[in-house]
Amino acid sequence: MTGRVVVVGSANVDLVVDVPRQPHGGETVLGGDVRRSPGGKGANQAVAATLAGGAETTFLGAFGADDGADFLLASLAKAGVRTDLVSRVESATGTAFIMVSPDGENSIVVAPGANSRLALSDEQLGRVATADVVLAQLEIPLDAVTAAAAARRSGARMVLNAAPSRPLPDLDLDVLVVNEHEAADLAGTPGTPEELARILRRRASAVVITLGAAGCVVAEQEIVQLPGFRVSPVDTTGAGDTFCGVLAAALADGRSLREAAERAGAAAALAVTRPGAQSAVPTAAEVAEFAESGTGGNAR
Repeated sequence: MTGRVVVVGSANVDLVVDVPRQPHGGETVLGGDVRRSPGGKGANQAVAATLAGGAETTFLGAFGADDGADFLLASLAKAGVRTDLVSRVESATGTAFIMVSPDGENSIVVAPGANSRLALSDEQLGRVATADVVLAQLEIPLDAVTAAAAARRSGARMVLNAAPSRPLPDLDLDVLVVNEHEAADLAGTPGTPEELARILRRRASAVVITLGAAGCVVAEQEIVQLPGFRVSPVDTTGAGDTFCGVLAAALADGRSLREAAERAGAAAALAVTRPGAQSAVPTAAEVAEFAESGTGGNAR
């Protein structure tokens, strides 16, 4: 694949513990050993765009001056992500605390740290202007998202993964990507995915609502639901990020939104069969094979 993607977003050190079930309020649950892995929505999506999507990808984010930053940057470099323009700030690198239950579901608390201090420089905005697709999330200041949207060149597409859910100002968006819960929050009302997609089309030229194992709804000129892939989930931590990264890469390659969403769905399905976030991202070859044939015992 070809195409250039610039990801403006967060990077976190993930501290992951397996639990027999998610605890209730005020309850203590004994878990397993703590695993340290690279994460953060922005960094995860950058790895996915590069490794699973095959795009030339730059990551623009903020890191502290600590070993957590070194750990995260090494993971990005290993995947082939460009990090020559990241920011280093006087704050701890972001950290996420993740509990994973036996069914693969997770609960996450994020301490943003350096992510909350990301402010794009002129040089970073210059890199944004070279992209075919600009991809951002909401674990960083809204000013950074707004600046990235304004800096993209004519013809480039702005994709926003509006996660985690928070109030969102009017932005010039080409594609808005949300899950069902985020869609309802942003729409301000409950509804079916199709109903929510119609409402959210007021916020963006196109909308993608991810539905987990059920696939996704794509709303552009028309609204269609794309089926998911049947897999045995191990850890869903990075599935949504893998989806977004591959979606951006496929759009940068010139694919239609529907084609991009189909490829992204295959990548996300593979990701949930593996533990971790960045460590679970499949290769572009694996995604292509799985999308075509559903190999590995997983049928569409």
